[in-house]
Amino acid sequence: MSKLPLICMILFILIAFFLHILALMKIFPLLLSTPILFISLLIFIFYLNNRKRFKGF
Repeated sequence: MSKLPLICMILFILIAFFLHILALMKIFPLLLSTPILFISLLIFIFYLNNRKRFKGF
């Protein structure tokens, strides 16, 4: 069950990347796709960073 958030985040990054590719082809607004891609990458890196942190005794 612990793999589910990781799979969801990777799927969210792929969708955001696809939207950004569409924005570069001027099919989707670039002002919407860029923050979505940035936020998805930021959440993914934040999740990977906090996963194995020592929380005390």
